[in-house]
Amino acid sequence: MNQQLPLLSSPVARGSKLTQARPEDTGTQAPPLENLHFNILKEFPRMHSLLIIRHGKLIFERYYGSHQAGMLNDLRSATKSVLSILTGIAIGRGDLPGIHTSVAELLHAYIPPRHSPELAKITLGHLLTMTSGFSWITGKRLGEPLVKQLHRSRQWGLFALGLPIIPENIGHFQYRSTDSHLISMMLSESTGLDAYSYARLHLFEPLGITHTAWVPSPEGHSMGHIGLYLTSRDMAKIGVCLLEGGRFADKPVIPGEWLQQMLAPQTAGYPAFGDYGYQFWTGSMSGQTYRLAHGHGGQQILLLPELDAAVIFTAESKVRTWKNPRRLVEQYIIPAMC
Repeated sequence: MNQQLPLLSSPVARGSKLTQARPEDTGTQAPPLENLHFNILKEFPRMHSLLIIRHGKLIFERYYGSHQAGMLNDLRSATKSVLSILTGIAIGRGDLPGIHTSVAELLHAYIPPRHSPELAKITLGHLLTMTSGFSWITGKRLGEPLVKQLHRSRQWGLFALGLPIIPENIGHFQYRSTDSHLISMMLSESTGLDAYSYARLHLFEPLGITHTAWVPSPEGHSMGHIGLYLTSRDMAKIGVCLLEGGRFADKPVIPGEWLQQMLAPQTAGYPAFGDYGYQFWTGSMSGQTYRLAHGHGGQQILLLPELDAAVIFTAESKVRTWKNPRRLVEQYIIPAMC
C-alpha cells in the first residue's frame, strides 16, 4: 500500500514542565478566566491554546480543537522577537558586535554589485528597530506583498541587500521582514552558527526547551522573520524569563541591560499594534503596559509587566483573515488581575 507522507511532521512531545498554581494563589480571580475560555470556544474557532502565567507560575492552560500541550506552534512573525533575544545574548557574550555594527561590513559577501550607496549607513540598530529605509510595502495589518519575492529568491541575502534605500526614510519605522532576516544573517556570520543552533546552546537549553524546529533559508541561515516552532509551554518559559529580568530558575540567560533596551519603545510604530522596540511591540492597554511578540494568525507572547503576568496565545497560522485576541486580554484577563 503506497501512502503519501508529509514533507514535515512533528511528533507530540511531553509537555514542558512549568511550576503551576491556582489563579487564586496569585491574586487572580478564576471566574473571569473561565468566562474567557467559553468566549474562545464560541468566537475563536481557530484558537489552538491559551496559557496565563502570573508571578512565575502557570495559572491557566487550555487547548482547543485537536491541539495538545506537546505540539509545536508556527510562531510566524513572533520569530522576530526570539531572534532579538538571541541578538542580545550574542552581544552580551561578545559573539556579536554592538548595535552600531555596519550591516555592509558584516555581510559584505552577500552584497550585490548593484546596491544602494546608502547601504554603508545602515547598522544592526536600524534593522532591530526596522528603521533601515529599505524600499518596502506594508499593509495596515502588517501584510507584506514583497515578501513573496523574497521567498521565491534563491539568494535571500542578495535580495534583501539589493533593495533600494530611501535616504529620507532612514531612521523612520516601517514594518519590514527583510530587516529581521538580515539580523539572522549577521548573527550567523559573526558567531559561525545559524540562529537555531545558537538558540539551542544559549537560550533553549538554559530554559529546558528541547522540542523545537526552525526553518532555514535557501542559503542555510535560520529564517529571521518567520520559521520558528515552539510548544505553548516553551513560549510561556520565554515569557517567564523576560518577566524575571532575563533570569530563569535563578540563573542569568538574557542580559538585563539588553532587555531594558529591547522592550523599551525605540521608535513610533503603528497605532493598531503599538510603538516598536527591538523586534517587540510596546504600548498600553486598559491602563497596563504591555510588551508583545506577535505573529500572523494570533501567535503571541504578551507581557503585562506591572501585573507580573504573561499571556500566550496560539492559533491556526495558515489563514488570510483572523481576529486579534487583544480584546480578550482587556475584557477578561486584566480585570481578573486588578
